[in-house]
Amino acid sequence: MNVWAQRLQAQWYGGGALAASLRPLAWVYGLLLWIRSQLYRSGWLRTEQLAVPVIVVGNWIVGGAGKTPTILALLKQLQALGIQVGVISRGYGRSEDAPRLVSQDSTAAQVGDEPLLIHLRSGAPVAVASDRVAAAKLLLQARPGLQLLLSDDGLQHLRLPRQLSVLLFDERGLGNGQLLPAGPLRQTASSHVAAHELVLYNAQRPSTALPGYLAHRSLAGAVSLAGWWRGEPASSEALAALRGRPVLATAGMAHPQRFFDMLSDAGLTIQAIPLADHFDFSSLPWQSTAYVGMEDVLLTEKDAVKLLPARALKGSKTMRVWVVALDFSPEQAFQQALQTHVERLLRPANNLTPKNG
Repeated sequence: MNVWAQRLQAQWYGGGALAASLRPLAWVYGLLLWIRSQLYRSGWLRTEQLAVPVIVVGNWIVGGAGKTPTILALLKQLQALGIQVGVISRGYGRSEDAPRLVSQDSTAAQVGDEPLLIHLRSGAPVAVASDRVAAAKLLLQARPGLQLLLSDDGLQHLRLPRQLSVLLFDERGLGNGQLLPAGPLRQTASSHVAAHELVLYNAQRPSTALPGYLAHRSLAGAVSLAGWWRGEPASSEALAALRGRPVLATAGMAHPQRFFDMLSDAGLTIQAIPLADHFDFSSLPWQSTAYVGMEDVLLTEKDAVKLLPARALKGSKTMRVWVVALDFSPEQAFQQALQTHVERLLRPANNLTPKNG
């Protein structure tokens, strides 16, 4: 990210002349959003119909707010209820746009790092495409027994039908409340929660005035990169064993400092290597001469899917690579609200009228 982009994003949450100067462009963007919504309302543009209900998990602002851990938590709950559920995603950063099913043999370059992680962690069927409707049709064709679809993002993808939206917010809330590029909002913020929306805060406390639920996040532990690829669980003991000596920590995500802070709070002494979101690991950042003598490096699971053990250790006989897993749990009241919505959606007489909000 260049210096101007960093400065602008800082002003979205702290104020400044640069963000204020872009408000005319934000008004134009807002007008285009309004025109598009009116085209859908009038029928000039149409929301597609799908054979099963769709739950969209997304956020109003740019940048990650915890969609992947939220989808994994929702999958865990829905699978425990015996519901056959699949996931659709754009597959950000993939090398092609055509619809594709995610498999154990897929690579992050082919399907995107987050869809691959979701499939590997949950076992749920996943399809990716730049057009999420096309991804949904491919997945339903391949797995006709599916009862429900989760969409990884897509709140602004109005062709995609949705019967429930899970709106995610982190500590940043709505920022300065302005639309892009004067602020972080991808769509106009609402002052109320609709009947087909649930708000979930990936933060210690609500960060907007919207009523919602809290999610608890903590570090589940660590596991060697090779063990992670074998499906071994992370353990708190392995993470605790890393205390007392300096370790490297790297993260290719929208807000890597959140990961670094959690490691520090867990008592680890880290040297942080922040990376760009969706960093492809074509080069290994810890091979710099600046890190000579360091023996351990910690990654997120989102990074691990792009890094096979043999390549992670290339050129280093002493470096140990660890994957740190996140424990993400929405509060019980959210889980009950979700179950109530899903039970309603799966009733035989349910009307799958798309919601465009």
